[in-house]
Amino acid sequence: MTPTTFSKLALMMLLQYFIWGAWYVTMGTYMTEHLNASGTHIGAAYGALAIATMISPFFVGLVADRFFAAQRIMGVLHVLGGVLLLAATWVSNTTAFYWVILVYSLLYMPTIALSNSIAFRQMNDPGKQFPWIRVFGTIGWIVAGLTIGFLALEKTASTFHVAAGISVLLGFISFGLPHTPPQASQQISAGQALGTDALVLLRDRPYFIFFIAAILVCIPLSFYYGFANVFLNELGVENAAGKMILGQASEAVFILAIPLLFNRIGVKNMLLLGMAAWILRYLCFAWGDTAGNLWMLYAGIILHGICYDFFFVTGYMYTEKKAGEKIKNAAQGLFTFATYGLGMFIGTWFSGRTADNYIVGTGHNWAPIWLMPAYIAGVVLILFLLFFREKREISAAT
Repeated sequence: MTPTTFSKLALMMLLQYFIWGAWYVTMGTYMTEHLNASGTHIGAAYGALAIATMISPFFVGLVADRFFAAQRIMGVLHVLGGVLLLAATWVSNTTAFYWVILVYSLLYMPTIALSNSIAFRQMNDPGKQFPWIRVFGTIGWIVAGLTIGFLALEKTASTFHVAAGISVLLGFISFGLPHTPPQASQQISAGQALGTDALVLLRDRPYFIFFIAAILVCIPLSFYYGFANVFLNELGVENAAGKMILGQASEAVFILAIPLLFNRIGVKNMLLLGMAAWILRYLCFAWGDTAGNLWMLYAGIILHGICYDFFFVTGYMYTEKKAGEKIKNAAQGLFTFATYGLGMFIGTWFSGRTADNYIVGTGHNWAPIWLMPAYIAGVVLILFLLFFREKREISAAT
């Protein structure tokens, strides 16, 4: 890979995740401030992205990969997406807002796979080269949080304006990315695109237990994505969006430990550590405040690295090992569909309903809201500890 190609791909990843980080983290706060949204409305809006996650594999696998150059369709999707992000600020009721976000999500989510495809097709050693490209996505999310936080934009429509501008910018830049022609010779079935060819993995008892646990753990994950920024702003934490990027910073740090720990302590202990971190995070949020327990709020944010990396990144690695070479792509698609699709859809609905049950005046009674995902993570951890049995040396299940 030439330095020019590396620079283009790094910029692509940085802007790709800057867009997501600019509007997604603070959407709940925006909806509360400008649309008088309930927790159910907020949960539904976040659930739109889960719906898009379930649908986008069909578009990428059956249409984009076969008939269009990846960089061109990515450019079109980002330009149209920028217009929709602007449109999100023009509506004044939660129903219209939901439909705008749903359509936008249907445009944005395929660009995740397209950006990965563009990057992989330019690499001669993806195992070594891709992490150095993908890390710029984390940097982009962090830069978005710092920008929104320090400019005090998180309660304003400007979060969407910033994301819209960068989306249009990336759209035009995409047309100048390395040419990634369609792979028309690949005949991809609907089952392959969605990952259903990997359902054979569920015959393997350890993987089946993990698979169910992964879906359930997305419920606690949904609470954080949907309501952490609302929570911190209600508590009066200054520059909440800027402080929340500590979670992404910890994610970038802890991911470096995963390859070493995966083989040293085993997949079961890695996953258990991830689930235990979810419990600890929400206990910190339940008992934290801006007085003497401010450190607990910071701890809850920083624990994101362990929460996410030790469960979900480890989960992707475990899935690849269990799947083997023949169905590994389908297996990763199935895992994404089950977690960021089905699991997050359930989680966003449940978290929204839970938040609505604890409304007090113009705010919330946050302690019981945060204890709910802590309880769920605790139950999943206990069941996982009792029923998950995996050999030290993981072999393919097929």
